[in-house]
Amino acid sequence: MTGTTLTWQRLRDLRLSEFEDAGDKWHEVSGRSDADRVRVDRAISAKLRETQESESADAALGRLKRLSRNFRYLQSECGLIRTALNGLVGDLAEPQRQLKQALEEATALKFTVLADGSVSYPPACANTLIGEKEAPGGQVRGGLPLDRPFLGDTARDPFKPLNPNAERAQAIADRIHRAVVSAGQIDARYAKTLDGLRAEKGLDVTEATLKDVARDTADVRSTAGSHLAEGVPEDKSPAERKAWWDGLTDEQRREYLDIAPDMIGGLDGIPAVVRDEANRNHLPVLMDDLARKAGDDAETKLDALRMIQDKLNKPSDPPMFLLGIGDEGNGRAIVAYGNPDTSRNVSAYIPGLGTKLDDEFVKDTMKRAQDTAKGARRLDPSSASIIWLGYDAPQHVDVMSKGDAERGAPAYNQFMAGLSATNESKDPHVTAIGHSYGSLTVGTAAKQSGGIPGVDDIILLGSPGVGVDKAQDLGVSKDHVFVGAADNDPVTHLPSKDEAALGMGGPTSVLVTRDDDVYFGKDPASEAFGARRFKVDDGPRMALDLGGFDAHSQYFTPDLDPESAKNIARIVGGKPDKITTEEHR
Repeated sequence: MTGTTLTWQRLRDLRLSEFEDAGDKWHEVSGRSDADRVRVDRAISAKLRETQESESADAALGRLKRLSRNFRYLQSECGLIRTALNGLVGDLAEPQRQLKQALEEATALKFTVLADGSVSYPPACANTLIGEKEAPGGQVRGGLPLDRPFLGDTARDPFKPLNPNAERAQAIADRIHRAVVSAGQIDARYAKTLDGLRAEKGLDVTEATLKDVARDTADVRSTAGSHLAEGVPEDKSPAERKAWWDGLTDEQRREYLDIAPDMIGGLDGIPAVVRDEANRNHLPVLMDDLARKAGDDAETKLDALRMIQDKLNKPSDPPMFLLGIGDEGNGRAIVAYGNPDTSRNVSAYIPGLGTKLDDEFVKDTMKRAQDTAKGARRLDPSSASIIWLGYDAPQHVDVMSKGDAERGAPAYNQFMAGLSATNESKDPHVTAIGHSYGSLTVGTAAKQSGGIPGVDDIILLGSPGVGVDKAQDLGVSKDHVFVGAADNDPVTHLPSKDEAALGMGGPTSVLVTRDDDVYFGKDPASEAFGARRFKVDDGPRMALDLGGFDAHSQYFTPDLDPESAKNIARIVGGKPDKITTEEHR
């Protein structure tokens, strides 16, 4: 339609299926380009890199890299055209439907729609003060000012008959006008977007060209975003989201991954490999947004995201999956080591006090999940471990309250329900792990209706209490609740709030509790709580060994606390009978 005046006749006769067919052709080109890129990267380049070492081989690899980049550009731009055409079809369907409905009503009433969109109506019998009289026919057009005289205005001549067809004809003419105007605006918007999807002359796709892809993507997203967003079941359960994704065509899935990865990357119930691809696609956009912001917080998050991207670009053991990423609050990151959908044993670890999206999270906290996965895979290769930073943990002991845990628990349960929906095993073995304040979040999640979805075992590490007094109150039997508590870990000795109030400086004074009540309830390592306490290293003493909080941070680390790391791996790997135990406090 672009370049010509849109009339109601053209809108009526428009075959939207032709746009869909064109979109399918662009999809084919995009798909072939992606397949060719994969072949260049994984077959040709990889083989050359493994077998040849010479200047000519390096030169060939450089040209292959350029070829791969060209195919990537083709895949992206052709995919954008396809999405724009599909969006055009979706947006034009409604005004076309409204037009056809108005035309059908005009035909049924024996009205005539003229070439300019005006509507003529026949004479009709009407009542006046002097009785029935024939009212003449007429012609009306749509799009008149809103302050036009109302056809039924009582100021009219009471002796002059008013044709009842006039108001009906006016309503039809207005609907025709609105449909044509709406379709014209849609057409102009998409024409501008499609016109911008042009490649520069030449054979080389430069970094600047690839940045142009990001701008093109944003443009198509802005134009066709409603076409994509209206289908995403954000308010549904993870199981329903999984069913929705499974019901999409390959082309529809590709559209979401190319154009709207942020809609898919954090959606619990979507398969891990899909979320990983979506979040990898969205990561550069998120980094670009943060780079434009000022302040230490944005810089801290940006540095962490750069470090995560570097890790994603390198081989990882086990393979790394990015299941969530975001800059809200203190930052969000959900990273799996091993595919949680194809593994029989899956753990999801919530970090605690002081955790945020920064370099320490990438270098240390993520490594804890990786070490757990490695240890569990020695016992059962079908194991995966996840670090779940999907909430805001308190940043200092002084500000610890149950509020952060209460806000984080529903999100964690949604995530766990998503794991249950996407895991391919009939009965996967799932472990919830809470460290530090994260143990309170796990406890709060367990207290919600139905408990933590799919969970079999719970591990509590360095816990200041979990909000319940008995292990069996966590939704699993007490034999499936495991506790690691280093004697020199000050967080596991934080006094109850009543005791803390008696000490100078509140809880940060790290008073040693006098009984088995700690900051958030019963000490999980106590006999009264009833969990299974496994052996860990005592760790350096806070004052005498100048250890600070070191004993609080080494439960996962094989180099610092091999016994604890092995016990965690035994539970996650489905071998809890092999743990070494320790007496309760």
